[in-house]
Amino acid sequence: MKKEFFRKYGWIISGIMLGAIGGYLYWRFVGCTTGSCPITSSPINTSIWGAAMGGLLLSSFKQDKQIEKEE
Repeated sequence: MKKEFFRKYGWIISGIMLGAIGGYLYWRFVGCTTGSCPITSSPINTSIWGAAMGGLLLSSFKQDKQIEKEE
């Protein structure tokens, strides 16, 4: 069951993890120095935003299995 789950959602999970790490690194090294930026002023907000974008990006590369109907 775990193999099926990871095989089915592996790209999305990887994208979420990489996006969250990328969001945190963006906050750490670029960020918002004034604190008035709604997304980049907090590491949690930036990590969530990065996770969402990473999951969406890598889910676009997922190939759906096409079921061929025999006639």
